[in-house]
Amino acid sequence: MSTEPSQAVASATQSTYVPRKIDEFLKEVLSKNGSDLHFIAGDPPRVRLYGELHNLRPEPLTAQFVEETLKEIMPRAALMRLEEKHGADFAYIIPGVSRFRVNVMRHLYGLGCVCRAIPSKALTLDQLNVPDAIRNLCKVNNGLILVTGKTGSGKSTTLAAMIDDMNLRLKGHILTIEDPIEFVHQRKNCLVSQREIGTHSPSFSEALHSALREDPDVILVGELRDYETMSIAVTAAEMGILVMGTLHTNGAAPTVDRIVNAFPADKQSHVRAMLSTSLRGVISQQLIPRAGKSGRVAAHEILVNTPAVANLIRQGKLDQLENAMQSGAAHGMRLMDSAIQELLDKAIISGKHAYQKAITKAKFEQFKDMG
Repeated sequence: MSTEPSQAVASATQSTYVPRKIDEFLKEVLSKNGSDLHFIAGDPPRVRLYGELHNLRPEPLTAQFVEETLKEIMPRAALMRLEEKHGADFAYIIPGVSRFRVNVMRHLYGLGCVCRAIPSKALTLDQLNVPDAIRNLCKVNNGLILVTGKTGSGKSTTLAAMIDDMNLRLKGHILTIEDPIEFVHQRKNCLVSQREIGTHSPSFSEALHSALREDPDVILVGELRDYETMSIAVTAAEMGILVMGTLHTNGAAPTVDRIVNAFPADKQSHVRAMLSTSLRGVISQQLIPRAGKSGRVAAHEILVNTPAVANLIRQGKLDQLENAMQSGAAHGMRLMDSAIQELLDKAIISGKHAYQKAITKAKFEQFKDMG
């Protein structure tokens, strides 16, 4: 699906749009600069503000109201998935306001959903103020780049900025595979095709397999969920395509370990050999509240695949990757604690939050009571 802007489509969407009951809650979340709406039967509606949940209203939502409200916005395919699997993901748009990634699930007291607000356009690398190492990774033309971190750590935002940078500089085909589509990328210098799991393809692995025949220069895989998807992604990177993906892992070194261990034992040495040549870098990130003002800032741990790192991966010495990162500052590498220390030294974050987010707590013990 090409995402070339179309005024006709936009106006048609606007004219056929009918306001839904959930809109007032979503607009309230946006007005507070919240990132997520938690809309759960039996609980008050809540907003996530800078990492913390707060009540939007005091009254609990009734099961009937939640079910009616959610079924009002769910596409037919999502309703079918909910019936079959008791959960569904889809995108919801309030024209002229915002786009939302929605996860609906059944739980003890009925239905519930979490709606993540997706900005109307991707932030740029300059706006995110990312380290130079991330900018340099955007300039490679093949291999595998991974962005990792827990849910809500800003992985999609970082990847969208990287894709936007490539869209401006390159003349090629960028293909994204997502569940659901989050940032909608307009055509700039590149042709951009965006495919949604469940709507345009049944699975990540099938969409990725198909992508290899669609002449892509860059493939963004929303999530490397399983062995098959990881296997095709590594193969595509070996073939000379730039593959970018996300994993829910904490730390750059554990990410490499996670990929290797997703493969059967008899294939792991082969995968290590492939990763040693195709991996370009791993960005692991988390968001930390800013000191003295609203908002959060990303702390990035970065692994760059230098000859020394490639050798460790090939030999299976993954436990030594952190040592290589510690001594690889000249290549832009750094550990999470070093990134946190840098933010603390610049007074961008407080000592208390530095201690809370640190990997090695002892290094930040002296700062834990500093607001």
